[in-house]
Amino acid sequence: MDLTPSIDSAVAAGVPGVVAAVTVDGHTVYEGASGVRAADGSDPMTVDTVVAIFSMTKAITGAAAMQLVEQGKLSLDDPAGSVLADLANVPVLDGFAADGSPRLRPANTPITLRHLLTHTSGFVYDMWNADFANYLAVSGTPPIGSLQKDALRVPSMFEPGSAWQYGIGIDWVGLLVEEASGQKLGDYFAEHLFEPLGMRDTAFTPTPDMAARQASLHVSTPDGPVPFAMPAPEAAEFQMGGGGLLSTVHDYLRFQNMILNGGELGGVRVLDDSTVASMGRNSIGAINVQPLITVNPMLTCDAEFYPGMVCKWGLTFLINTETTPQGRPADSLAWAGLANSYYWIDRVNNVCGVWASQMFPFANTSALEGFRNFESAFYANFS
Repeated sequence: MDLTPSIDSAVAAGVPGVVAAVTVDGHTVYEGASGVRAADGSDPMTVDTVVAIFSMTKAITGAAAMQLVEQGKLSLDDPAGSVLADLANVPVLDGFAADGSPRLRPANTPITLRHLLTHTSGFVYDMWNADFANYLAVSGTPPIGSLQKDALRVPSMFEPGSAWQYGIGIDWVGLLVEEASGQKLGDYFAEHLFEPLGMRDTAFTPTPDMAARQASLHVSTPDGPVPFAMPAPEAAEFQMGGGGLLSTVHDYLRFQNMILNGGELGGVRVLDDSTVASMGRNSIGAINVQPLITVNPMLTCDAEFYPGMVCKWGLTFLINTETTPQGRPADSLAWAGLANSYYWIDRVNNVCGVWASQMFPFANTSALEGFRNFESAFYANFS
């Protein structure tokens, strides 16, 4: 199956480089790359290129948390504040006073691990929530990219459990994993997920070999994409379970196939089948996933993957409730990363796919349509 024309077309439309792959029944049916690792360089994008996967990290953090749920070290529905004091008595933002100062009220519902994994905790991202962006500005709270714990010590934007809004909750899950396991998050991942699954090119900090294969981040401009360096935190206080990992398409497919196989890969089991089944079920009840409306156009466009379709959220995946226009069956699992990386897990056809670029803003037309064209080309040729 040759899907290269679809990724070539994304590069022709302005994406500097793309790497993508698909497995069926655990076997690779396509793996390819197009373009360059950096718009100002000549090194080609290759199938072993290392990319920042941003929020594709979330599912890995969720898997780690569910391992600890299995062991009785974490609970999905007990107050998370019983494990981390910072999560006890988190206030809710109740607007702003006439002088611009935030009004806070006590929450009626304690935040749980389930709330954090499903984005129903009230913790949000400032790039998609104007009230939260305003709160950060008037309170002097550092942004999440600072990796300061004060960036996490913020109010909920709504009563926990009452709505869905995408946010920083899974960074808190990373800290819960650390507290429950007694290990740094990256060390926990390495011992309990990456080594067992053979994910040799996935880490918060790249090895020299990974760094030599890493693609640059870019931002789209009217004159084309230009390399863009994220500011390095001066003194990181935590590892970002919501978005800090580097990886390769090959490694991430191994993680996806573990989920598809009910927690096992290559004879190694890291999660119980029943746990993985629970991760793939609707965990937000009657609440629906909402569009992401940008308040930071440099980093993200408005994002709604399937307009008009009801979508749900599991632990920690997007769930489409109907067959998508690209051919993905209902009840598949998926999500994405901020620099326009995307993946899906099709449990009807035993398919896993991943498509990765390194360009902001998220969900811009050339990248999102490039991914959609790739997935459409796969299903058009799949039998």
